[in-house]
Amino acid sequence: MSTPLLDSLDHQLIDLLSRDARVSNRKIAAELGVTEGTVRGRIKRLQQDGLIAFTAITGFEMGQRARLAFINIQADVDRVRDLARTISDIPGINAVLVTMGPFNITAMCLIDELDVLVELASDKILALDGVHHVETSIAVKTVKYNARMAKITRPEVLDDEN
Repeated sequence: MSTPLLDSLDHQLIDLLSRDARVSNRKIAAELGVTEGTVRGRIKRLQQDGLIAFTAITGFEMGQRARLAFINIQADVDRVRDLARTISDIPGINAVLVTMGPFNITAMCLIDELDVLVELASDKILALDGVHHVETSIAVKTVKYNARMAKITRPEVLDDEN
């Protein structure tokens, strides 16, 4: 699959929508100097190409005790990409980053109970072949969080089969 080419109008449209996804196509068209039909068509193409999606972003406060947790993972260097993909498929994991430094993978999740973090880190991730060590940390206060940069959503309930 080839990467879609985005022109200046696409970038301007994405910028406007990222600031306020509820803005009308008419207002966007007027601001960008194009027709409403052009805006509608561009938005549809960007959605079909998987480049934008519209969703409501909730604050961490929506969960009564939801805490952002990090699982830092040391893994075999030659298996990092495959392990990152495998970890990203684990229910309850919201983000997976390949990193440099003492850990080569970081997973992020929202948890309500410490038992969930233990299950994810020890029972699911540390049990993977090629993972040598995990360390966890929990955010106790969010000073700044930019949802445009990384959307973190409520976790699905972990099923016992995974």
